[in-house]
Amino acid sequence: MSATTAGVLIAPGKLPLSTKVFAFASMCVGFFIALLDIQIVSASLADIGGGLSAGPDEIAWVQTSYLIAEIVVIPLSGWLSRVMSTRWLFCASAVGFTITSLLCGWAWNIQSMIVFRAMQGFLGGSMIPTVFTTAFIYFDNQQRVIAAATIGCISSLAPTLGPTVGGWITDNYSWHWLFFINLLPGVFVSVVVPLLVRVDRPNLSMLRGADYAGMALLAVFLGCLEYTLEEGPRWDWFGDDTIRATAWLSGIAGVVFIWRSLTYSQPVVDLRALSSRNFSLGCFFSFVTGIGIFATIYLTPLFLARVRGFSALQIGEAVFSTGLFQVCAIPFYTVLARRIDLRWLMMFGLSCFALSMWNFTPITHDWGSRELLLPQAFRGFSQQFAVAPVVSLTLGGLAPERLKLASGLFNLMRNLGGAIGIAVCGTILNDRTNLHFLRAAEHLNSSNPAMLDWVQQVSTHEATAHGGDTLHGYTTALKLLGNLALREAQTQSFADAFFVIALCFVIATSMVPLMRKLAAPAAPVRDAH
Repeated sequence: MSATTAGVLIAPGKLPLSTKVFAFASMCVGFFIALLDIQIVSASLADIGGGLSAGPDEIAWVQTSYLIAEIVVIPLSGWLSRVMSTRWLFCASAVGFTITSLLCGWAWNIQSMIVFRAMQGFLGGSMIPTVFTTAFIYFDNQQRVIAAATIGCISSLAPTLGPTVGGWITDNYSWHWLFFINLLPGVFVSVVVPLLVRVDRPNLSMLRGADYAGMALLAVFLGCLEYTLEEGPRWDWFGDDTIRATAWLSGIAGVVFIWRSLTYSQPVVDLRALSSRNFSLGCFFSFVTGIGIFATIYLTPLFLARVRGFSALQIGEAVFSTGLFQVCAIPFYTVLARRIDLRWLMMFGLSCFALSMWNFTPITHDWGSRELLLPQAFRGFSQQFAVAPVVSLTLGGLAPERLKLASGLFNLMRNLGGAIGIAVCGTILNDRTNLHFLRAAEHLNSSNPAMLDWVQQVSTHEATAHGGDTLHGYTTALKLLGNLALREAQTQSFADAFFVIALCFVIATSMVPLMRKLAAPAAPVRDAH
């Protein structure tokens, strides 16, 4: 399933292990940078906005445009890899990602940045699912366990490290280097992967009779859905005409797309793979882990910025422990996966993830790096056990010819889970902050002696500092009181969001026994078409 330089396909078992490992590692570099760039801008949006003279609503599109484009191309990558071959699709994806990264760093205004980020997400998104396919073609038995552990680690580690890496780069250099940092690994991948990874041949005949209508429906469905999820919390969901229109478009396109995919002879996405119990459950677990990974990456930096007022670098340092402890978990997982049923390792990981989210719920306004260390360390360790077994159990039982289309759907579910998780958490923060603030305000009245004493002390101090201006002192005291109440309401809303994520993982944990034990992988076939 790989090739000599003459272009003759040979079975992976006849290739030296070192060749397969280096080829797989080269693809993992592209996989890592494509996932890293989802969150690398999250801690630096204010700096990018300042550099491009953009407001908060505009600058949010630096992240949203990338996500929309990436989530559209991921399920298409299976069909594209069959048409172009895995190596040339990965090469084209890496080249496009590298060029658009350069353009993002050169962006001259917010409009050009949004266009280039969308191009970056679309052109680079195909590097994500093709790594899964190649890993299961190259490796079998215990080698697959290690490959799946590596993929699982990168899948959750790269987005987790995004704010840390982005914060450090922005504070020490400039936001432009958030994108220029992709150039060297992008060029490396663009050159090395076509030379080493030859697991299949192009099949240009698939261009005839392809489901182009299905592709258009998929793009409308996922693009409008991602826009609705990203912008809904900021624009009061269906109270906004645009959100209401995109939700309807997404719903209609989604229903028609599902019908067409189940009836068309050559669908662009293999929904029939969902008839496999392990695959359908695996997609559900991928969806839930997407919620956990991306929603917590969204919540923690937002809390540190909004409540604590941390800088980009401080945010990065505070969340770094998650990635560190996940790396430490890799050798433990690799050893245990050889001896213990992957289903029970996954149950352990999902339950520990739920417990780590529960450890976030006592959060207070003064939590910083020290207080976040234990919950984040626990989350990082559990991520490895929650993600890697899902990859093996879901994709390991599929025939090689179905891997390409199915891996795109599997990866789509993770990103979709992240998008929905972030949207739900954004709504929780908005609605529950208002609720907690109103509840606090009910107790801040003339019948509260502690509040009256505090207001009197602050107003006296402020009045004295401003030449005896009593009105100024009283006004300042009330303003400070309102800010304190808002801060506590925001903090409580973050606790509510973490509780909802914990509940999702409790449900997922209870469903693990429904998974079937993974059968021994089938011998690789001669052609991966």
